[in-house]
Amino acid sequence: MPYSPPPPRSRFSSLLALVALLAVLGLIWGRRELAPVREAAQPRPVEARGDLAADEQATIAIFRNNAPAVVYITTSDLRRDFFSLNVYEIPRGTGSGFIWDDQGHIVTNFHVIEDASRVEVTLNDGKAWKAVVVGASPEKDVAVLQIGAPKSSLTPITVGESRNLQVGQKVFAIGNPFGLDHTMTAGIVSALGRELNSATGQTLRDLIQTDAAINPGNSGGPLLDSAGRLVGINTAIYSQSGENAGIGFAVPVEVVNRVVPDLIRYGKLIRPDLGVTFANETINRRLKDHGLLILNVPPGSAAAKAGLRGTKRLAGEIVLGDIVESINGQPVRSFDDLRQELDKCAIGQTVPVGIVRDGRRLTLGVRLEGAG
Repeated sequence: MPYSPPPPRSRFSSLLALVALLAVLGLIWGRRELAPVREAAQPRPVEARGDLAADEQATIAIFRNNAPAVVYITTSDLRRDFFSLNVYEIPRGTGSGFIWDDQGHIVTNFHVIEDASRVEVTLNDGKAWKAVVVGASPEKDVAVLQIGAPKSSLTPITVGESRNLQVGQKVFAIGNPFGLDHTMTAGIVSALGRELNSATGQTLRDLIQTDAAINPGNSGGPLLDSAGRLVGINTAIYSQSGENAGIGFAVPVEVVNRVVPDLIRYGKLIRPDLGVTFANETINRRLKDHGLLILNVPPGSAAAKAGLRGTKRLAGEIVLGDIVESINGQPVRSFDDLRQELDKCAIGQTVPVGIVRDGRRLTLGVRLEGAG
């Protein structure tokens, strides 16, 4: 059989084979070149940082000095199983608080412990203590707990003042957001004198607004100034998602310092009061004169001695009592107005009370009594 040579390869096929061969050779050569470089690689030298800036050192000192005073609060509910009648403990929520004194009193928000069956406080050393609720003020969103920890484990917070805070001043928040213990955030005072409806439905007044990050779990924790002093209790955030949006609110420390002693001593807030009974809001709205109608003045009370008159029935007809329209010269149009003005006063103080009586306007000096 005659010999037939193989068909000649096309020029294109030969070119492809040459390219493939060069690629393989290049890969092998590249590996030979890279191997010595990887073997010789060493960590980069560390550049010395130098001293921390003065403001950084100050912030670190604030955290170190105040973290031992901040506590982690967990609450739970006790539920009974319908069939077995066994009692189960169900986690309810978490929050923050701070040590008030060496007697084991812990200050936090009322809404942190509201309706809880069991409250537990964890200190900076990691030890957890069962807490009892000593007193609470829903209208101020402040509560006081007490634990049985020894004095050596208690570091009371340093109390400052908020009346001289200025917008733009630095503030710091320490708390336990999302259960992460002892988290610190920094910001400024964004505004003063804010009002907000709290989680309990109460209107909180004169709040401090800050952009220091406050998240769920921060409630009840301290807001500190640049000197490391307590200036407020972090109580709420304004957010569409429930997480920090740069708008947080704190109850001023002056309110805390006024409320806490009453809660420790009486279990409730004792507030200045006129000592009279007013008509309800429905009746007050029907009055031609703006103000609050007095229904009853207890005989022998400071209000009676001052000359205030209540509503009476004479000869089958109702004779309206005095209508309180101002306190300390400030108009009173609602119970919120009345409470706001009385909260600025002290028990035992005599205040000018503007009234309307039989169409005439009078001002009487009334000595304030204490009321729970």
